Amino acid sequence: MIDGIGIDVVDIERFQESLDRTPGLIDKLFTANEKQLSTPSLAARFAAKEALYKALSPAHGLSWHEAEVINQPNGKPDFLFRGQIADLVDGAQVHLSLSHDAGIASAMVVIER
Repeated sequence: MIDGIGIDVVDIERFQESLDRTPGLIDKLFTANEKQLSTPSLAARFAAKEALYKALSPAHGLSWHEAEVINQPNGKPDFLFRGQIADLVDGAQVHLSLSHDAGIASAMVVIER
């Protein structure tokens, strides 16, 4: 049964401008592994985290670092959960889809229990 759905869209150029004008923002939003990626990939990962938080709503007080977006060996995006988010999704199947094209990054998350 579907327990939550979230979707988010990010303008990649505006996202880069936010990172440029806000020192420390990249450290707040992303893990060390994620920070190594290109701006379009970071924007898609930010969209993924936003979509996840929407799917988990009304969860509060979650840390951006508790949901790391990784790639499976076959290239499929997935989450690596830690802390409170790991507890919230325990026993659930979390589906993630990412895309970035034409200056826009998007993500969709579906949580099944």
